[in-house]
Amino acid sequence: MLQPYRGLVERLLEDAGSSRLTLYVSPITLSETLYIASRIHAAASLPNPDREALDYIYWLRSKTELLDINEEIMLRAGELKKSLCIALPDCYVIATAERVEARPLFKKLEREMKPVREELRKLGVLFLEDLSEVLLLR
Repeated sequence: MLQPYRGLVERLLEDAGSSRLTLYVSPITLSETLYIASRIHAAASLPNPDREALDYIYWLRSKTELLDINEEIMLRAGELKKSLCIALPDCYVIATAERVEARPLFKKLEREMKPVREELRKLGVLFLEDLSEVLLLR
């Protein structure tokens, strides 16, 4: 559930919309988001869940910079998958972030990530709870 972090996410997207912050996204992340958003909209019995999900993706695109997946990212994601044993899309998030020297951001520490938490930290991975703690200190 995103509720506890709603304000934080809104602030990130607002900052990205005003050019104070650049949010990068990979095509794989947007594909997953389209799928999940469509399912959520269908479960909410919206008349056209696929259209709603697509509109959401276009709105996200207006707030983010889409990075193409190149050979370097592809190979790095594969190496991360071998060493971390986490979901391949998550490996693409990390590899994409590394490519542009950004910090990979995830909603939460997933169950499969727990055994490699320290390795993820060394890779610069952040979770929304980390950001909320940092912002509270400001």
